[in-house]
Amino acid sequence: MKRDVRILMLGEPKVGKTSLIMSLVGEEFPEKVPLRAEEITIPADVTPEKVPTHIVDYSESEQSDEVLREEIVKANVVCVVYDVTQEETIDKVITKYCPILTNHTSMESLFIQISDDCSAKNLKNISELFYYAQKAVLHPTAPLYDPEDKQLKPQCVRALSRIFSISDQDNDHILSDAELNCFQKLCFGNPLAPQALEDVKTVVWKNTSDGVQDNGLTLNGFLFLNTLFIQRGRHETTWTILRKFGYDDTLELTDDYLYPPYVLSVGCTTELNHLGHQFLQKLFDKYDEDKDSALSPAELKNLFSVLPYMPWGPEVYSNVPLSDDIYISQHGYFCQWMLSAYLDVHRCLEHLGHLGYPILMEQGSQTSAITVTREKALDLEKKQTQRTVFLCKVIGPRGTGKTDFLRAFLQRSTELEEVDVETEFLKAADAACDVACLMYDVSDPDSFNYCASIYKQHYMDSGIPCVVVGSKADLIEVKQHHGMSPSEFCYKHRLPSPLSFSTMLTHTHTHIYSKLTWAAMYPHLNGSDMSSTSFWLRVTLGTTIAAMLGFALYRAFSRHK
Repeated sequence: MKRDVRILMLGEPKVGKTSLIMSLVGEEFPEKVPLRAEEITIPADVTPEKVPTHIVDYSESEQSDEVLREEIVKANVVCVVYDVTQEETIDKVITKYCPILTNHTSMESLFIQISDDCSAKNLKNISELFYYAQKAVLHPTAPLYDPEDKQLKPQCVRALSRIFSISDQDNDHILSDAELNCFQKLCFGNPLAPQALEDVKTVVWKNTSDGVQDNGLTLNGFLFLNTLFIQRGRHETTWTILRKFGYDDTLELTDDYLYPPYVLSVGCTTELNHLGHQFLQKLFDKYDEDKDSALSPAELKNLFSVLPYMPWGPEVYSNVPLSDDIYISQHGYFCQWMLSAYLDVHRCLEHLGHLGYPILMEQGSQTSAITVTREKALDLEKKQTQRTVFLCKVIGPRGTGKTDFLRAFLQRSTELEEVDVETEFLKAADAACDVACLMYDVSDPDSFNYCASIYKQHYMDSGIPCVVVGSKADLIEVKQHHGMSPSEFCYKHRLPSPLSFSTMLTHTHTHIYSKLTWAAMYPHLNGSDMSSTSFWLRVTLGTTIAAMLGFALYRAFSRHK
């Protein structure tokens, strides 16, 4: 909503526009009326809408046409005043003022007749005049309603349809009494009295064929109700609803709503917190119509129907765990959200805004769904972390088996993105992560050279923990052409002993993923043998790896191949 309102008063000389302004300010009819009143400002605390209002008087005898054009550009609303006892002033509205204002189509215009209905001399309806001028600016009808077709405009229908969908918390396409009261309290501060609720539904039922169903309000009923508000001059009611759900005067979601500010310092990361999880769980339950703990393509489409685009593309089916029916499992659903919050929190906040997080969770903004972790340097200093999501980069020459490694993590066959490390690792920032998995092929004598080179170039002095993994462990191991064996290399650089991986040896998989998680969580222990850590630490790790949703490895994990 606009932060202030500027009203321009136009009209022929002596029609009474200046008297209206002076009577409003002085609360009495002025004895002497000047040719033009000075600009006045009505403070916010004395206006019904609590918005400062500036009133500007124009006099053609004192001011030029150029000043008039400038004032029209600056004004939010123009009040054209005429005297019903002087026919020539009425004619001038059509022949003079309408053509001037036609060139400013975004301008709200009011045509005020000076008569018994509005009189500065009798102090009649003066406050009402300026209130309606203010209302025309703050709650414009034009974006909402087409008076010729007598129906809501398409953009308004889209906005109200999103609001209905968000308010329909059980996804039965009907607003029950409980949902209507929740909506009413959310938008207007108080629930409806039981009789008032019945009266609303009765009005809708009498005027529509499908507005009320199963004693609740349908989308068509909801749209009819807002149409009725506008037709009866109560468009501020519809605007209150729209603004509560984040819309501006053009019926677009505001940047302040979609992209609330947050501070992310260097070395910090972003994660979904318990409020974010709570909201997303409710959302999942709402759209999992068959209650199979998975979202089919149709259910996923419905979930994101309130967004102007589909945020998850086909690649999501390669990134996260799926159900037996190849649907997005509940686990996979949270994995993708965790990944989004970690890698692109700006976009994640936008999606949460579209889905109605701040409204349904009654929060100031969707930033309350995100936790910004403390700096990694502080974690290292304190030798502990509160993070639950970590970034692992799997690095090795082509043909090493990195894709099979990731497929084994997801426990299925899938297509994964291949990235050329030599072109990707151009600077140190490209190597940044919480843990690096350096993978070589035990059956290829030249394979380990690459891992050793990457380690020395990017990780040796970085403080980033590294885990060396020998892939294709079911094949015959050959001597590496590097100057020392992988085990000797790890010993020299105080890295954990190399781990063995094979798609054939499934019992080794969990141990490797646990080791990577452990290295990311406790980088100051890099090089220690996990078997020598205390019992509580091993138990904590076993619990954490299940809770960390794969530590965002899906796409992030497969980024460097």
